[in-house]
Amino acid sequence: MIVDSLTGLPQNVKRFALLLIDTLTVLVSVLAAFQIISGNVWPSTAMGASWPLLLIVPAASAAVFLKMGLNRVKVVTFATHDIWRSSAAAVSVMGISFAAKLAFGLSVPVGFGILTGFLFLSLHLFLRGFGRQLLMHRMNGGRSREPVAIYGAGLAGVQLLAALRQSFEMRPVVFVDDSLALQSMTVSGLRVVSRKSLEEMVQRGDISRVLLAIPSADDGTMRALIEELSGFGCEVMALPALSELVSGTGLATSLRPVTPDHLLGRAKVDLETPEMARTYAGRRVLITGAGGSIGSELCRQIIACRPQRLTIVDHSEYALYSVAKELKPLAEEQGFELVTRLGSVCDKARMTKIIEASEIDIVLFAAAYKHVPLVEENELEGVRNNVFGTRVTAEAALEANVERFILISTDKAVRPTNIMGASKRLAELAIQDLQTRSTFTKFAMVRFGNVLGSSGSVIPLFQEQIARGGPITLTHEKVTRYFMTISEAARLVLLAGAFSEGGDVFVLDMGEPVRIADLAKRLVELSGLTVRDDNNPSGDIEIQSVGLRRGEKLYEELLIGDTVLPTPHKKILRAEETHLSEIEMARLLRRLQAAIENNDTDALRAIVETSVDGYQPEPLSHERIG
Repeated sequence: MIVDSLTGLPQNVKRFALLLIDTLTVLVSVLAAFQIISGNVWPSTAMGASWPLLLIVPAASAAVFLKMGLNRVKVVTFATHDIWRSSAAAVSVMGISFAAKLAFGLSVPVGFGILTGFLFLSLHLFLRGFGRQLLMHRMNGGRSREPVAIYGAGLAGVQLLAALRQSFEMRPVVFVDDSLALQSMTVSGLRVVSRKSLEEMVQRGDISRVLLAIPSADDGTMRALIEELSGFGCEVMALPALSELVSGTGLATSLRPVTPDHLLGRAKVDLETPEMARTYAGRRVLITGAGGSIGSELCRQIIACRPQRLTIVDHSEYALYSVAKELKPLAEEQGFELVTRLGSVCDKARMTKIIEASEIDIVLFAAAYKHVPLVEENELEGVRNNVFGTRVTAEAALEANVERFILISTDKAVRPTNIMGASKRLAELAIQDLQTRSTFTKFAMVRFGNVLGSSGSVIPLFQEQIARGGPITLTHEKVTRYFMTISEAARLVLLAGAFSEGGDVFVLDMGEPVRIADLAKRLVELSGLTVRDDNNPSGDIEIQSVGLRRGEKLYEELLIGDTVLPTPHKKILRAEETHLSEIEMARLLRRLQAAIENNDTDALRAIVETSVDGYQPEPLSHERIG
């Protein structure tokens, strides 16, 4: 209560209080020095008439402290780098004591001044340190700071240590480093230990979290290290890569929990190419579905290419507002025009007006309903949005002579067993059909797997389930998926626009698929918890298999056929796939439109079954409204 009252005082009152405390500390140091030297509390006959020191030394010291700004150093941020100022203040106390002795001819020994300064420094540091701990404890809600280890005793580690010493939540305990030379040293006041010692400290409860401060490490090294450390039973957090640290944010705030993109099972694909920047620089770009996870990341990466105008479209007012709020400061800073437009991609008049008014050169089509169970239960709306929304916007782009139109598709479009995947395959067919009649616009499609951290991804779901204490629910223990990071997904879309020759289907070499069960286990371990199973009945989080959902496959594919062609990037492939004729496509779209207008889900599914390779409908188990 007293601490809260003090912290609520005006700044000038706090500074006066600190100055008064330091002045009283000088007075106490003077009295204590006399006590030690003479053996008696002042005044002492052995010292003679030395009373002026009681007034002169504290008063003169207060004036010097004020000039030095000693009272302007915030108590809560008081750290090692502030000790030099305290030491200088102690030296000034010594100097003032010695000057007073000479000026007044006082019969005190020379050692009196040295002792007074030493006592002042000791008391000053004690009071500042005690005050800092008291304030930090109060600001942390009365909780103790979490003991953490910093992995990496290099420059990033030292800078992180300095930042964390101001933290209210974490208390650095040790450095961990693989260098044998460093393991015998103390760096910035912390001892450096080995991985083995770290494991022992975690098991004793001395460390609850490890902070990785090795931003220069490659993905392979990071994955191997994270796998080992998470097995110790502690939470792991990491600094971002060096390229991400130039943003200017503090190191402590840059720390983030280790996410599954560290455990992709492969290195991230480098998709930085000069072609990408050249394709979008100075152009007028339209992004549909801009408020979604992929759409918003496309916006961020397009900005880096320095477009002339960026037009963003979304049917969700809140989603559009959120992404526009983030982008507007960047638009003002970099000098490009940002245009925000509410609207549905199914509205031909609206999309035509937007494309013509903004004089669009390139369309990146990210608008889609993509949640498999929801689209499975709302198939009419799923097909309306995913098929006809794509077709309507693409036709508007064709009529306006837009240079490039890139559709974002999914691996679920390959031999789909659900309406969502089938609708995206139909959208691909619609785009391929338009390409056969286009003399100017280049249409392309980008097909990729699950995007880590996107809306609808299993990762946020698993994280929520872990936070609630479990269980984690898997549809099937053998389910595998291809995973990519959101930055890889967005760059793949942008490169597709750069490499497109018309009618292309681009896929990324995503390595081997990942078992979802393994991913769930790694997430549990990265949270510092253990999996509860037959081998470990006392574990923290149980993983349960609940059965495949309607339309869900055990595994996904990226290619319909076997014919793939290279592109300028070795990790990006161009697939050659068959498509429908203009007459077949027109007939298919008319039948789909009729089924939607008649609210006929059975007819819709029958059309999809006969038109999309691999689609196998299941008997309906409950009434649907489309």
